[in-house]
Amino acid sequence: MSSGFQWPDFFQTAHVQALHLEMRDSYGVAGELEEVDLWKRTGQTDIDPDSDGWRPWTDIARDATARGVVLRRARIVSEPVTDYTRWLHAVTVTNLAAGELVRWLPRSKASDLCLPGNDFWVLDAHTVLFNHWTGDGGLADPPVELRYEPELIKMCTDAFEAVWDRATPHEEYQVH
Repeated sequence: MSSGFQWPDFFQTAHVQALHLEMRDSYGVAGELEEVDLWKRTGQTDIDPDSDGWRPWTDIARDATARGVVLRRARIVSEPVTDYTRWLHAVTVTNLAAGELVRWLPRSKASDLCLPGNDFWVLDAHTVLFNHWTGDGGLADPPVELRYEPELIKMCTDAFEAVWDRATPHEEYQVH
């Protein structure tokens, strides 16, 4: 991760909401690739929010929601979806169990939306964090970029809200 950056500390700065927009059809994070491979071979995957694999994130999410922070995650996906997206859909029950709200938007319904070039998190109205990925879905160097310009934060918040308004809640979205 970037020098000195800590995810738990980052989320401590949220007081109202944390918005996350994901726009890739697959990510190449090593631990996830192993899980996806296992799921493809066996149909089984880790959806226990208290497991070692999930605990770093579920601890952060539960802490934030306990403080009253609303966590919303929107995913823009191509259809038919990739195997990675199928797996992601299967494990999203863990995000929900940790207190997140998750919606899905088919890429074909996002064509007229103005979207930033990278996945991002917006915390309240004070910070945007861009996630940087390589072409094959691995973490780039540096993997995150923090920005604080009000116009940029507004642009990302508006983009997220436009996606959220069109997207389907996880419980209703069918992968195909």
